[in-house]
Amino acid sequence: MAALLDVILPVFLVIGAGYLAVWRGLFSEAGVDGLMKFTQNFAIPCLLFRAIAGLDLGAGFSVPLLASFYAGATAGFLAGLLGARFLFGRPWEDAVAIGFGGLFSNSVLLGLPISERAFGAESLQFNFAIVALHAPFCYGLGLTVMEVVRARGAPARALPGKVLGAMFRNALMIGIALGFAVNLTGLPIPAVLGDALDLMIRAALPAALFGLGGVLVRYRPEGDLRTIAFVCAVSLVLHPAVTLGLGLAMGLGVDPLRAAVTTAAMAPGVNTYIFANMYGRARRVAASAVLIGTAASVLSVWLWLLVLP
Repeated sequence: MAALLDVILPVFLVIGAGYLAVWRGLFSEAGVDGLMKFTQNFAIPCLLFRAIAGLDLGAGFSVPLLASFYAGATAGFLAGLLGARFLFGRPWEDAVAIGFGGLFSNSVLLGLPISERAFGAESLQFNFAIVALHAPFCYGLGLTVMEVVRARGAPARALPGKVLGAMFRNALMIGIALGFAVNLTGLPIPAVLGDALDLMIRAALPAALFGLGGVLVRYRPEGDLRTIAFVCAVSLVLHPAVTLGLGLAMGLGVDPLRAAVTTAAMAPGVNTYIFANMYGRARRVAASAVLIGTAASVLSVWLWLLVLP
């Protein structure tokens, strides 16, 4: 138990420090917004670019790894969508935004640091393989379903353009795409550029964790608590359970299985609220699910790490 706490608690202590600093007025909300803009638009895209550019695509990308994780993510999306509609009577647009909470786990800000501390930096190639497709898959699915629901019989000609436009305005997507371009073409990264990237990368995760804590201050638990609890259960239990079951059934190796289940077990990411806010739907539920799910994941992640080989 002590070893697992040593893995998990440092990550959440940094998040807690950010929360406490903003809550007590020691760090302004404007400062948090600037910090998150730096990490999400610059530092983390550099991290993803560097990781994807140097990733062994043959070893990192495997059908069982991606199928087990993304089948679990899709199950989470469908459970959230249908549960919101038929259990809680929410409009279809709200249901899509709530379903996104079961789909989009916090794969970068929580998944990477916890996996690195638990299993070592050398195991992260499988995490990066998942992360490389995470934003494209989740936003592609969420945006497509939302636009279909909103269209309600209107011509679908503009749908692909809307989805692609929204995806490729995302800085994380740009960093991933550039990383693939360098990897596939074999272009060398000049040493001076590599050193500059490494400086940015070293700041990425600690700053992002501190900023995440600061952001959570504004996400007060509001709205339908039963719906929020349902989203958290889907994200923290259903998604990793489906991923674990499929990974074992498909004979996934120990390292990729750990990466898939650990990433699936993360709380709903801040993008859950960003997606809800984009459409003005279920924003209070999404914000509260991010806050409560992140707090609850201290225990749930520990339990999933106990289950893993």
